[in-house]
Amino acid sequence: MNQREKILQFIDEHGSITALTAMRSLGIMRLASRINEIRESGVDIVSVYVSTTNRYNEPTRYVRYMRKERAVKEGLVKDGEQDT
Repeated sequence: MNQREKILQFIDEHGSITALTAMRSLGIMRLASRINEIRESGVDIVSVYVSTTNRYNEPTRYVRYMRKERAVKEGLVKDGEQDT
């Protein structure tokens, strides 16, 4: 199974994936590159930006990648939108 297949399987099983999760759970270091390749193959993946605070209580953001149909269902993007 290649990295793209592992990512899609993880997204299907868990709903989404982040760069940190990809590194820790799958050993994938360049998640954004693999997501771009997945998108180019025709799979509709969206980027959902999450705002939070880090361990020093400083504001930060990260990206959570998910299938568009799930993001629409969860109200994170509208049906006509690409990313949020």
